[in-house]
Amino acid sequence: MSKDMSYSGVMSRKNEIMKKAVGIDYDKFEEKGISFDYDEMMHRTGYNLQEIIESQKETSIGDTPILELKNITKLARKFAPKGKGARIFVKDEASNPSGSYKARRAATSVYHAKKNGYKGVIAATSGNYGAAVASQAAMLGLKCIIVQECYDSRGVGQPEIVEKARKCEAYGAEVLQLTVGPELFYTFLKLLEETGYFNASLYTPFGIAGIETLGYEIAMQFRELEGRDPDVVVATNAGGGNLTGTARGLIKAGAEDAKVVGASVNLKGLHMASDTQFNKKSFTTGHTGFGIPFATWPDRSDVPRSAARPLRYMDRYVTVNQGEVFYMTEALAQLEGIERGPAGNTSLAAAFSLAQELDEDKIIVVQETEYTGAGKHIQPQLSFAKENGVKIEIGDPSDEVPGENIILPKDPSYIKVKDLDLNKIRKSYIKNCIKNNQDVKISDEDLEFLAKDTKTNVEFVREILLELNNE
Repeated sequence: MSKDMSYSGVMSRKNEIMKKAVGIDYDKFEEKGISFDYDEMMHRTGYNLQEIIESQKETSIGDTPILELKNITKLARKFAPKGKGARIFVKDEASNPSGSYKARRAATSVYHAKKNGYKGVIAATSGNYGAAVASQAAMLGLKCIIVQECYDSRGVGQPEIVEKARKCEAYGAEVLQLTVGPELFYTFLKLLEETGYFNASLYTPFGIAGIETLGYEIAMQFRELEGRDPDVVVATNAGGGNLTGTARGLIKAGAEDAKVVGASVNLKGLHMASDTQFNKKSFTTGHTGFGIPFATWPDRSDVPRSAARPLRYMDRYVTVNQGEVFYMTEALAQLEGIERGPAGNTSLAAAFSLAQELDEDKIIVVQETEYTGAGKHIQPQLSFAKENGVKIEIGDPSDEVPGENIILPKDPSYIKVKDLDLNKIRKSYIKNCIKNNQDVKISDEDLEFLAKDTKTNVEFVREILLELNNE
């Protein structure tokens, strides 16, 4: 009997399809109620940190350099109070084969697929991760399909996304370019079922464990360079995997005192699944359109339980505006002679502001850079914005309204992070847990899980639950 391949038919089988395509029985980690055994799920990837480091070396991934941004640090100190202005460093992940840190998460996923006899891999992504999966698949001799959310209903695609499709194709992958909306996940599931390929999801334990090497390297390199761990590590935050993996790697290196700050581009008011708003944004990753939804409900991803759980590890969450990121992209090129793409420069813009709060002897690290290319350059991005009715202005970026204008700062003093209320985000996460488990009576195990998943304590969780009951 043939399977129902309609939208409703495929979606009704999504959990079955996802489990088969990842090879993980997520039910083994489920507990009664809200909680699940996250630590055991991560442990059961089957690879320890050293094994992942060795497997990544086989495809020339990792051991990327640390660069001190002396001129940008000097600029930050001009606007900082006396005695303030931490030293700013970057971990140059653009030197990975596909040009971003995502090579690390792709390497572990593709390695696992090869080891377990899958003939190919599939990833749903608009960008750098697709290139990383395609690159790793090429090295290990696997087939690769990238499903890409690329166009609005007019058939117009963003320069950066279109460029990344070409990059995937250059590595030999088949790329399916789709319009924004629900057809992405449907097509992804349909292909997984039809091909029997491995789901190289961003959110499996394999994908997150692959990034742990990044955090581990940061700690080890700073001990060699400076004789100590960094004080602050700034991670670009979208779906949460980047921050989660980096933080876990720092912990495994024993660098538990390093503060982990998430940074996103402020795209408040723009809906990522909206056809009319899709091309109103100038950033395809690292923005609040993913950062907030995935922080407040991680299990919205393409696996039953997401291994990316940023609230477990985040000490602070800040945003910067689009104009500030463009400005810092230019500053990095003109002051340091380093041209890199916009994703890592989100964290760099945040670090430039945060450094001014810290003493001069402190160390702040931007934990990633990404490659640059034709679609990632400032000019095509700003030109595309203009074509879509977005005004380009010079002034105070705090006046920026996403989708209406991009405001480049008058001078560097206007680059200022905005703090997001972590407790508010934690409350939203707990609220979503209750909403998605309405028939569950909250147990002591659930309280402990929610405390761990929000990096708080049981008393905090009880207070939030009481507030929700009174609303």
